[in-house]
Amino acid sequence: MAENEVGKEQQDQPDELADALDDLFNGVSTMIKSELQGTNNILELLEKMNLKVAEEYNSYGDVASGLRVFVEQLKHKSGSFEGYIQQIDAIDQQVTEFEAVISMLDKYVSMLEKKVQSAYQVPPL
Repeated sequence: MAENEVGKEQQDQPDELADALDDLFNGVSTMIKSELQGTNNILELLEKMNLKVAEEYNSYGDVASGLRVFVEQLKHKSGSFEGYIQQIDAIDQQVTEFEAVISMLDKYVSMLEKKVQSAYQVPPL
């Protein structure tokens, strides 16, 4: 009977060791699963953030494209004004020349006016 008790104790010990090892492996497995789940959650969050940023940059691309079209339209419109600008410059040049002629005529008329006034002030002979 003593042998039975010793054999039974030896059977109980491996079961306790097996249970302890099973608990250890279960704990390590749970820890690794938790770490992997945490990493997976971070990667999912990063993916969502990247999608959101991509949407924002797409809208910026649309805005930039719209601005490019607007600038092209402005360039086209300003090109159509080029003829008018040349005409305005020519008119400005003509006005400047006309002002110079008017100034000369004004001086000449002033001189004539002085001569006429001096002619009327001198008593006739």
